Amino acid sequence: MDNFQQIFDRAAAFHGGTKVLEDLLPKPLSPKKLKAIPNDRWLAHMAKCVFRAGFSWKVIDNKWANFETAFDGFDAHKNAMKSDDDLSELLKDKGIVRNWEKIKSVRRNAVFLVDVAKQHGSAGAFFAQWPADNMVGLWEVLKKHGSRLGGTSGSYFLRGMGVDTFIFSGDVVKALVTQGIIDKAPTSKTAQRAVQSAFNEWQVESGRSLSEISRTLSCSVGP
Repeated sequence: MDNFQQIFDRAAAFHGGTKVLEDLLPKPLSPKKLKAIPNDRWLAHMAKCVFRAGFSWKVIDNKWANFETAFDGFDAHKNAMKSDDDLSELLKDKGIVRNWEKIKSVRRNAVFLVDVAKQHGSAGAFFAQWPADNMVGLWEVLKKHGSRLGGTSGSYFLRGMGVDTFIFSGDVVKALVTQGIIDKAPTSKTAQRAVQSAFNEWQVESGRSLSEISRTLSCSVGP
């Protein structure tokens, strides 16, 4: 396994130098800023990731104001209390994507966030305190207790909210295979733990965030 500086130098060479690469690296939010994000924004982004999956992102984004209205501004308590009849009414709403399973996922994820908020004070507080050296554990929580947040959906949701995490994009997986850490897309817990261990080593070595390391890896396989 290469050290992080070797990977960074390779990525920089592919992308026009150190400064260009640095500008490409995402910066996660601080725990303080994550904690300040209201519960409804966590639910809203969960829903956006779920509805985008397998669908045109542009269509979802263009309709998003309608989703906000249909789901009461993604108020977690209101959505957690909705009945099947309430949700069925949304199947008549032409302003949103009328997929029954995805509509139901909003209620399930709202229940999850309400439970989290009861235990930690807020959803933001829960995500802010999660240790970066066990992000795959957080992915497992989202998969187990949320709805339609398994696979890569959970990690993309977290990255979109500013939580420090790596993601398994095609280029990241290719880089990890090249490094000999995995031999294919890591779907098993064992493979994901191996990846987490490698990221932890690179983080200690470089002092960089998981998000920065993840993007550097994706850039290291070519332009």
